[in-house]
This record gives sequence, structure tokens and C-alpha cells, in this order.
Amino acid sequence: MDAAALGFAQAQKEQGMRAIGNIIWFVFGGLVMGLGWWLAGLLAMITIVGIPWARSCFVIGTFAFFPFGKEAVDREELSGRGDIGTGIFGTVGNIIWFVFAGIWLAIGHVCSAVACCLTIIGIPFGIQHLKLAGIALAPIGKTVVSSDVAEASRRFHADATVRRMRGVA
Repeated sequence: MDAAALGFAQAQKEQGMRAIGNIIWFVFGGLVMGLGWWLAGLLAMITIVGIPWARSCFVIGTFAFFPFGKEAVDREELSGRGDIGTGIFGTVGNIIWFVFAGIWLAIGHVCSAVACCLTIIGIPFGIQHLKLAGIALAPIGKTVVSSDVAEASRRFHADATVRRMRGVA
């Protein structure tokens, strides 16, 4: 087998493992936590002033249903430019979010993580819950992308940092 075929076979295997992980995740906790995010989004939407938070809730709630193969990343890091959610307004929004909803969603994810980590097979699911708990604390300014896109963004910024440190523009 040539290198391209091996790479394709490896990618297919990883995609299959992600699908299995997402199915098991959805049945044993993803459904409940995703619905929790969507409920928070609906409550935020009802208040009218909470619409910006509602959008984040729906995006991250969908991510909470099927998290394997995806990551939440900073929009500014991904796009290379700031927007209203990545500046001072995003910081203020995240503080308000933390007080009214973020802490409760994070506690739910941490409790779920502890329950998952009680068994060896549940440890990968516990790790996902801990990632979601971190996102729950400050979701504004984040977006969900595939793990490949997140890795490419990190690699690009790491390369740019190395070039800057070496004095190469």
C-alpha cells in the first residue's frame, strides 16, 4: 500500500471512531446536556436582550450533542480579525453570562464528567464534558469547527509566532 492509501485508510478509521464515539456520547449524556444548552438558549431568547447569548447556546448545544471530531475555538484566532464578540463587549457579555447561566451549565458538565470518569470506558466522555464545562464559562467569541480546521488554525498561528520571534516577517 502506498502512503496516500495508508493516509486515506487512517482517516476513514478515525472518522468511524468519531462516529461511534458520537453515537455513544449522544445516548449516554450528550442528549441531556445538549438539551440543557438549548433550554438556556430558549430562556435567553425570551428576554430579547439575551439573543446574542441564545445564538451561542444553540451553536454550543449542537456541539454538545456530537462533540467528537469538533472543537470550539476563538473566532479572532480563527479569522485573524476581531468582531463585536471578541472585544470588550464579548468580555462584558461573558461576565454577565457566567453569573446567570455559565456557572450552572459548567457545574452540570463537571458533574457529568465525574460520573463518566468513574469507569475506565467513560474517561473520554468525561474529558469531553470538561471541555464543554470550560466553554460554558465563557462562550461568547467562540465558534465550533472541525478538529482539522482547529489544528490548521493553531499551526498557522504557531508558525506566525515563530517567524515573528525570529524576526522574519
